[in-house]
Amino acid sequence: MTASEQKTKFKRKLTGTVVSDKSDKSIVVKVQRRFRHPRYLKFVTKSKKYHAHDESNTAKIGDTVTIIESRPYSKLKRWLLDSVR
Repeated sequence: MTASEQKTKFKRKLTGTVVSDKSDKSIVVKVQRRFRHPRYLKFVTKSKKYHAHDESNTAKIGDTVTIIESRPYSKLKRWLLDSVR
């Protein structure tokens, strides 16, 4: 393994939907996860929004994207756009 592969090996990847692209070089991605409630055994859907860096402004509202962990770009942005589906 090279040094660059070791650095990127343990970065988390998330898939979600773009809900905002108004800022320059930034997007907001809504990531949903489903899990079974421990007591009531029903499936629950929770969502969370992540601010991600989009250098070339390629993602638009409604696109399904993959984001990865990265260095802090600003106060809120700690994720980087990996790919647009």
